[in-house]
Amino acid sequence: MLSSPRAAGRKTEQFQVSVSVAPAAKVTFKLVYEELLKRHLGAYELLLKVQPQQLVKHLQMDIHIFEPQGISFLETESTFMTNELADALTVSQNKTKAHIQFKPMLSQQKSSGQQDTVLDGNFIVRYDVNRTSSGGSIQIENGYFVHYFAPEGLPTIPKNVIFVIDKSSSMSGRKMQQTREALIKILDDLSPNDQFNLISFSGDAAQWKPLLVPASAENVNQARSYAAGIQAHGGTDINHAVLMAVQLLNSAKQEELMPEGTVSLIILLTDGDPTMGETNPARIQRNVKEAIDGQYSLFCLGFGFDVSYAFLEKLALDNGGLARRIYEDSDSALQLQDFYQEVANPLLTAVTFEYPSNVVEEVSQDNFRLLFKGSEIVVAGKLRDQSPDVLSAKVRGQLHMQNITFQTESRVAEQEKEFQSPKYIFHSFMERLWAYLTIQQLLEQMVSASATEKQALETRALNLSLHYCFVTPLTSMVVTKPDGREGSEVAEKPMETNRENRHKNFYLGRPYSRLHTTGDRGFRLTAGTSGKIANDPGRAGPRGPLNSPRPYPDYLTAGESVLPDMLAPSVPERMIHGMDLRAKDVPAVASDSITGRLGERKASGSSTDLPQPAKTASPPAAVPAPIQAPPIILTLPGQSVDRLCVDIKHSQGPMNLLSDPDQGIEVTAQYETERAQFSWIEVTFKNPQLQVRASPEHVVVTRNRKNSAYKWKETLFSVTPSLKMTMDEAGLLLLSSPDRVTIGLLPWDGPGEGLRLLLRDTDRFSSRVGGTLGQFYQDVLWGPPAAADDSKRTLRVQGLDYSATRLLKLDYQEGSPGTEISCWSIEL
Repeated sequence: MLSSPRAAGRKTEQFQVSVSVAPAAKVTFKLVYEELLKRHLGAYELLLKVQPQQLVKHLQMDIHIFEPQGISFLETESTFMTNELADALTVSQNKTKAHIQFKPMLSQQKSSGQQDTVLDGNFIVRYDVNRTSSGGSIQIENGYFVHYFAPEGLPTIPKNVIFVIDKSSSMSGRKMQQTREALIKILDDLSPNDQFNLISFSGDAAQWKPLLVPASAENVNQARSYAAGIQAHGGTDINHAVLMAVQLLNSAKQEELMPEGTVSLIILLTDGDPTMGETNPARIQRNVKEAIDGQYSLFCLGFGFDVSYAFLEKLALDNGGLARRIYEDSDSALQLQDFYQEVANPLLTAVTFEYPSNVVEEVSQDNFRLLFKGSEIVVAGKLRDQSPDVLSAKVRGQLHMQNITFQTESRVAEQEKEFQSPKYIFHSFMERLWAYLTIQQLLEQMVSASATEKQALETRALNLSLHYCFVTPLTSMVVTKPDGREGSEVAEKPMETNRENRHKNFYLGRPYSRLHTTGDRGFRLTAGTSGKIANDPGRAGPRGPLNSPRPYPDYLTAGESVLPDMLAPSVPERMIHGMDLRAKDVPAVASDSITGRLGERKASGSSTDLPQPAKTASPPAAVPAPIQAPPIILTLPGQSVDRLCVDIKHSQGPMNLLSDPDQGIEVTAQYETERAQFSWIEVTFKNPQLQVRASPEHVVVTRNRKNSAYKWKETLFSVTPSLKMTMDEAGLLLLSSPDRVTIGLLPWDGPGEGLRLLLRDTDRFSSRVGGTLGQFYQDVLWGPPAAADDSKRTLRVQGLDYSATRLLKLDYQEGSPGTEISCWSIEL
């Protein structure tokens, strides 16, 4: 039986399929899917769900990537990988091709001491292709072409941006806190060449400043203070707030306060429907469209599921922008920041694609209002029967103060040959991509079309959907039963919630992000097959045998994926923002034969389980204070003194703990002396450009301006050619590479709880290492033990003397409960 999906989440559309299987029968399940990956903040991302829910004797996942432009970087990430499973992962790559294979044996799949599988989570591939300043890349196959355009090296166009923030009572609590947090971070990311203003609204609306102001350090600091003080109360008057933003931009233009060649944006964040002022959605959409009149772009963010997304989507699409849902979760602030990063750096305006009219026909959308840094524009079309040997194209656009034209060409015969050889490519995929893009753009045009135009657009989109078998808002998937059995099953394209079904507008966002579980690749395609279960009696689907004599099926191939091919119904772009990788939180159970409790010595004496002789009452013995774990433990290379325990007693503001320009590493932190713990630690790498910020709550990894949040003790395994990032179930996060110092971060929950930093392979520091901790890896001189007390010594570093005392501390480096060590302790 096939039914409608149970859920449609950020990155998934779920359909259920079930069949009856005879005992001892052999059944093969084959899933063929097509996915459009969209380039997002400078990378394509493929996400595969690896959830066999049982041990699988033969499990293999192969991902092939073929990019004629050349692969510029490639990384993999997993939320279930262990050290044992890491041996089953191989990655090979040359200039234009890559192959990623994951083939775990049974022994590697088993969880510790259990027969359950540890394979339960996400496997993610991120990559990008080589870019130039030319007109992009044109690929040709079977009479169709696809033009990918994302030029490098262009300067960012200054922008005028107005943030319109809902502060109605429904935003109170966590939503408002996350909005303030994100807004403060976004303000910090404004360029000095930008102008901005803030409007907060509930039943009424208030401007922070009467006019646009430059994004100077002083203005940004004032805006941060204003944002931090926004409190939620009242109703929701969206109409008045957005019109106020438009009037602000109009006034700036009239008073010539808006520099020529700049881009003007309005970013609206709301969590509910209009309840005050003008409450009719159609009239609000009309009012805003008439006021903006094509001059500015409006971007709408819907926070949670109490907002009418269809209303916001039409409001945005009518005015040259896009809509995005912000999911209520622990990473909502990061979702807001990521969205801003998508539109923070406009590169070109008024982008048009031109092809010889006697060579091509039925070209998809070929003009675009804006191109942002890290994104990609894709145009597809047909070649006419008498196509030339070379297809040429021009792309015109406007930079900040001048027009620019890009030119590119592609040899038809060479391109046709190039895509015929890889066996894993579904041929005719460019034709299907052309159809897919055309359908999505027709559906998008329907949002703002008149009734007459809407019918014509719908008819064409429907015909294409049926011809190419795409499940869209206009079509359904019908599954007929084999062997002449009667009946069939129908599945509709999933909607986000029943509430959304009340609204008549179709989902029509920017070209969807690709089919299957995720995707963000500029409009490239992937295809793949998965699934084969044999000798599995008495069950249907991949959930483990009911009465099977074997604990696992004989064969299962999971998520064989191919890039860059095919597509099909994809996840709406509004559902693809952000990433929330979760694994089951397995508590680390540990005991200490000496302590029994963390950091305390166990009292001596006989067992309380045995009869004890009567004792005379005596004063209670003094209980020694628990041994604490120091904030930092350093292992000094080349020293006879093995470990140095560092206590921080004086700290004002962020500290530069480590900086090594030769290693391309910098570690900064904020230490709270009153609580005796780090409030955050930040590690920055130059190659690859990556930042890891750890707080007691979670870890945030920023790559290419995109943020990913991970909870502590959540399994993580991420590999690039120059950096490996792992986190185990104990919460130990390690950042390592073959020729770099290994940096570790740990959420210590023993005595002296808080974040901890650990360093390994410190002999790899260069002679230029510096910082509060880095200085100890320069020329360090130990003085002789004090004559009166050999537990005291003097440590000289860069002309400064530090008193060191031999003390008992807890070593946190292997996780809780820690082991007792003797180390030289100093105070900074």
